[in-house]
Amino acid sequence: MSNSSPKIVICGAGMAGLSAAYHLVVKQKQKNVTIIDELNPLSLTSDKGTQAYRNWWPGPDDTMVKFINRSIDLIDELALENNNFFNLNRRGYLFLTAEQTHLAQWKKSALEISKLGTGDFREHTQENSYLSTITSSFDKNLTGADLILNPEIITKKYPFLTKNIVGGLHVRRAGWMESVKLGHWLKDEVIKAGTKILLDKLESVKIINNSISSIKLSSGKVLDIDILVLAVGPHLKATGRLLGLDLPVFNELHGKITLSDTANTFSSEAPLMIWDDPLYLPWEKDQIDLFNKDASTQRLLEKFPTGVHLRPKGDKNNLELMIIWTYEHKTQDEFSPISFDPYYKEILIRGLSKMIPKLSSYFGKSDKAYLDGGYYCKTPENRPLIGPLPINGAYIIGALSGYGIMASQAAGELLAAHIAGSKLPDYTSNFLLERYKDANYQTLVQNINSLAGQL
Repeated sequence: MSNSSPKIVICGAGMAGLSAAYHLVVKQKQKNVTIIDELNPLSLTSDKGTQAYRNWWPGPDDTMVKFINRSIDLIDELALENNNFFNLNRRGYLFLTAEQTHLAQWKKSALEISKLGTGDFREHTQENSYLSTITSSFDKNLTGADLILNPEIITKKYPFLTKNIVGGLHVRRAGWMESVKLGHWLKDEVIKAGTKILLDKLESVKIINNSISSIKLSSGKVLDIDILVLAVGPHLKATGRLLGLDLPVFNELHGKITLSDTANTFSSEAPLMIWDDPLYLPWEKDQIDLFNKDASTQRLLEKFPTGVHLRPKGDKNNLELMIIWTYEHKTQDEFSPISFDPYYKEILIRGLSKMIPKLSSYFGKSDKAYLDGGYYCKTPENRPLIGPLPINGAYIIGALSGYGIMASQAAGELLAAHIAGSKLPDYTSNFLLERYKDANYQTLVQNINSLAGQL
């Protein structure tokens, strides 16, 4: 660093970059911070997700639970201090099944995850022992999970669900928010504190004696800097190469559809609901005959994996369904224009009809749904990269996969602590790039993969 107030450039104005800037400028009182992005803030991937969050993460250790719990703590604080302007709720995630064997599997995994710090595990056979979904605001003390062994408890509250349900698992420290509102608030706060945002693109990085010296932008500007933070989301692989680094990340395509619920199939007061059973899509006979004639469409008749889910958007007078399902994992190293399966919208609606039968009223009408999405940038074990890189003055906050919104505040806080020299949390080492050289870490994560903790 050239002085006590280093010149810092954050490359990327998504939720990760803005959160890093907020914790650097507002919390750590750093000066001389500039954010650069070739796109408008929050417009690449940060506004494409479900805007949901949960502290429900599998092991093998408590790293991700601690990390996400800390981030939710910080998000709660922002909501409480600012009149919950971004409409944070704690409705939870409700996993549902029609397979009896899932109940024992859920109990086993829930007990394991509970011990990692997610909160108490509870079982319910009677309605009066189960706390229903809270819709008015959020209870920051609501944690743990409820295993509901009496399906009537669920179908009484949500009569639109299939009567084939045998039980549910309601994860409680979970819900969603209007994260774009939160992101723009973070942006406004850092601008008020003196941060500049440049609509420009990083073109090259000058490194002298293994230290960041300057950067050149597409506009031709050259900035002498002390610190460069990579917060570029799915552009991380290519941006890393500008520093001569081959970062261990790849991109995975994810999409969602939004559909106006004109047929009143759902409830504006529902939690995020997940169908946890594999399924066959319900096609008509003529469609089955047609798909069988073409090798490229025969896959539509095969069994699809678990995980189709939705949440409500809007109120009962203007309700939309936000439906998400990554039934196949398309991965690539580089960012490229996004292209989805031409049957994607119809597949999501038909898959979800296994949980909500009335959705059949939308069969063949998927053209009414709005489709968007983006790339998850991921590491092999689906944990983020946060901290210093092998070049002095270079830092990373990335590979936040599909949990970038929920992890953003703890990620920004951790990145800022690295730069400011503040106290670091005990999960810090598990997010460093150098963890891949640690034999103990490799042993720890050898049995988890890029789908770990992913819905």
